[in-house]
Amino acid sequence: MSLPGPKPRSNLEELLEGIWKQNPVFIMMLGMCPTLAVSVSAVNALSMGLATGFVLSGSTLLVSLIRNIVPREVRIATYILIIATFVTVVDYLIQAISLAIYEALGAFIQLIVVNCIILGRAEAHAARNPPLRALLNALGMSMGFTIGLLALGAVREILGAGKLFGISLFGPDFQPWVVMMLPPGGFFVLGAWLLFFNWFNRRKTPVASDKPAQGHAHV
Repeated sequence: MSLPGPKPRSNLEELLEGIWKQNPVFIMMLGMCPTLAVSVSAVNALSMGLATGFVLSGSTLLVSLIRNIVPREVRIATYILIIATFVTVVDYLIQAISLAIYEALGAFIQLIVVNCIILGRAEAHAARNPPLRALLNALGMSMGFTIGLLALGAVREILGAGKLFGISLFGPDFQPWVVMMLPPGGFFVLGAWLLFFNWFNRRKTPVASDKPAQGHAHV
């Protein structure tokens, strides 16, 4: 008799996976280059998160739609071509919306092409699942990545400039922590968030009791 396979995940579980259980920033630690580089402000973090989410969702959906007609020998090249097309669209959209944001994000917009989150989702999930499940998983990963970027960007902007989304919070007497606007500040804040999530997960994990089980005789 064959054992039953694992129960397939629901659509809600597909969506929530990337937000919490497999958060790209705090759990999987993917895409660290743009995460640390552009998270000097909440606006930059949100912009990069939305841009990456658009590319991830669009490319994942398209990869899932054509998964049965692309030969295995050229699948990676096909995925990169699809991703690069969506990145080009995002590049022109950001230029049209705000040149200030475009200049702040710089080359990291084009580097979305080689973001391991996107290529990993295309290869490991979208190429093996139907379009709806692939899209939901991509949306969850996009939200998780954006939340991670915002968590870093908000802390760095508040401590490093006394602002949030450009709005002053503490008045003219606030002494900013300049280090937060520098590369080391990104590592400090990321380490603090990782420490927090590690502590939170340990609190959720039940600790085995050291007491002997009832009914066992002591030797």
